[in-house]
Parts: sequence; C-alpha cells; structure tokens
Amino acid sequence: MTKSLASRVSTLSPSTTLAITAKAKEMKESGIDVIGLGAGEPDYNTPDHIIEAAYRSMKEGKTKYTPSGGLPALKDAIIAKLKRDQGLDYARNEIMIGIGAKHVLYTLFQVILNPDDEVIIPTPYWVSYPEQVKLAGGQPVYVEGTAESQFKVTADQIRKAITSKTKAVIINSPGNPTGMIYTQAELEEIAKVCQEKDLWIVSDEIYEKLVYGDAEHVSIAELSEDAKNRTLIINGVSKSHSMTGWRIGYIAGDAAVVSAMTDLASHSTSNPTTTSQYATLEAYNGPQEAVETMRQAFESRLNQILPKLSAIPGFKVIKPQGAFYLLPEVTEAVEKTGFANVDDFAKALLEKANVAVIPGSGFGSPTTIRLSYATSIDLLEEAVRRIHAFVEENWKA
Repeated sequence: MTKSLASRVSTLSPSTTLAITAKAKEMKESGIDVIGLGAGEPDYNTPDHIIEAAYRSMKEGKTKYTPSGGLPALKDAIIAKLKRDQGLDYARNEIMIGIGAKHVLYTLFQVILNPDDEVIIPTPYWVSYPEQVKLAGGQPVYVEGTAESQFKVTADQIRKAITSKTKAVIINSPGNPTGMIYTQAELEEIAKVCQEKDLWIVSDEIYEKLVYGDAEHVSIAELSEDAKNRTLIINGVSKSHSMTGWRIGYIAGDAAVVSAMTDLASHSTSNPTTTSQYATLEAYNGPQEAVETMRQAFESRLNQILPKLSAIPGFKVIKPQGAFYLLPEVTEAVEKTGFANVDDFAKALLEKANVAVIPGSGFGSPTTIRLSYATSIDLLEEAVRRIHAFVEENWKA
C-alpha cells in the first residue's frame, strides 16, 4: 500500500552541511585522504571539567526526568551568564532549555507563527532558518546582504521587506556562514524598525564568544527596554564550550512565548537530556579558560590561512569578525574552471581534490563556498594548497 507523506515535508531541503560532511566521512572511512572543512563544530574536545561533572552527575543518580523547560539550577546559571555578559535581567519563566539551539529555534517558530506569517531572513543565512519557518507554516522573506555590505543587511532593507504579514526578523551575529558582526549602531537602527512595526526579533547569538580583532558582540536586547521585550535570544554551549554533541541550547525572552515553547516540548521531547544539562551547568558555572583558549586558536588560524586563501585565483575573501567560517566569493574561479555552478565546483573539490567545502547555495549565497577553519592549521594549509592546485590545474584562459 502506498502512503503519501505530509505536505509540510514535501518542500524541505536536506541540510547541505550535514550531507557534505556525511559524504566526506564516507570517503574517509573508505581510505581516501579527505580534509573536511564543512562541519560547523570546534575540533577541540569538551573541556575535562565538564565531562567530569557529567560523569559525576550520573554516578550520583541524576539520570531521571527533569522539568520540560530544563533544570531550575541551569536556568539560574543562564540567568547569571546573561547578567554577567550582557547586563540583562531575566527570570526563570523567561528561560527555556532545549535540545540544542536548533531545536529551540524550531520550537520557537512553531509557537509564534501562524500559516502564511512572514519571517525576514537576511542572506546569506544559516541553512535551517527557512526550512524551520516553512515547517511552522510560515513564509521566509529574504533580504540580501552583499559582499559590499559585509554580508549584513540594513534597517532600510528590512523596512522595505515588511508587509502586513511580517511577524519576525532574524538577526544572526556573529553570523553563520559569514562570520560578520552587526555593530551597535546598525542594531539600533534595526531595533527602531522592529519597534515601529511591532515585530519579534529572533537574535541567534550562538557564536557570541568567538569574536576577533577589535570587533565586539552586542546583543540587540541590550539596546533598550523595548528591544529586550521583543527580542528572543537563542544561544547555547555547542560552539563556545565545544559541546555540539551534548545538544543543549536555550531561549531567553518573553514569558508567554517561553511558556508555550515549554508546553510544546513537554509533548515532543519531555526534557533536554539530563546528563547534558548537568554538564552545561558546569560549563557556565565552572572555569572559562578553555573558551578563551579556543577563541585565540581560531583567531590565529584565521590570520594565518586568510592570505593563502585570498591568493587562490578567482577567490575574493572578506575577513570575518567572528565564528569560524570563511565565505569566499568564487564566481570567477567557478567560471574559469569550467563548472556550471558552485555546487558542481564543490562536488569536484571533494571528488578530485579531496577537500570538503559547503556550496553557498545552501545558505542563499550561490556565488560562494563556505570553509570552516575549526580544524588544525596543518590541515587547513594542506586543504588550501589542494584547492589552489585544483583551481590552477583546471583554469581555462
């Protein structure tokens, strides 16, 4: 008997990042010397004190259900972190802990969007934003951030995209895949537009701790009482504490939204993994030296690899201010090497040069590729050498 699938999944696009990463892993397991620059996760292990806290919690019998919205003690640790880092005050009923920031975002869109509500998404965007909006019955509305604007969008662009159906604007700073950071002045203008039009601001701050040079992370919620009241902060420990696999993220924001998200989670996930919550409690309350060690390492790699990547024919690279991604514009390289688009170019890099990168088409940026520098400098230098050689070997004058 043939059964049809629900219409809500019929337009879904699979995660480009996960697909490329899986293909690279498959090739590597078959004995091919593949260098993966696709995955968005630190190459460091979770710090020992966090692992030990998780183990200790299990030995102490803390392996049962927790409240759906997370451990009260972990909520308190997040509240203290937000006060310490952003000067923001939240109560427990304004915090919900979920199974990674991705799950928190998914749950958020499920509770704030009605059919055909619009969400403004700056491009380039993280791959899951539009898919999650569509799964909630909403409509993604794209506003283009160009290389000339450092891949950021302006308040005027957002204003022009607003309709009577607009419900929210997403701000991702530092951004994935761009690594760019919105300044306080830029955020102030965006906050004014959102206040005028009474919109939610979804502020994805997962890369908050990975900021380089003179750049500074500012949460849009810091700017005014109104901005705080309409901002829904999304964050977690995946990137800051190298805990991608532990799957803990959180939202801080409007109590009614958080309550609805908690109720939904009670029927979908019961609660975030108990052991991971105790690990996160230690991540926020324990020593923070490892966070800075990783940040310094990523900045050092960026500074070493950027000139070599920029030297590849047909590559135009803007230096990112945060996260751990490079997003070179490769239109000329794609054309001169005889490929139809970045997807074919990235596929050839994997199959011929044994380097895994993510085509920018998955981020709404079809003239770019994304490379993660969350790997050793030796591997990064070898990967860039291979890409450079591949481009030169296939260059057609």
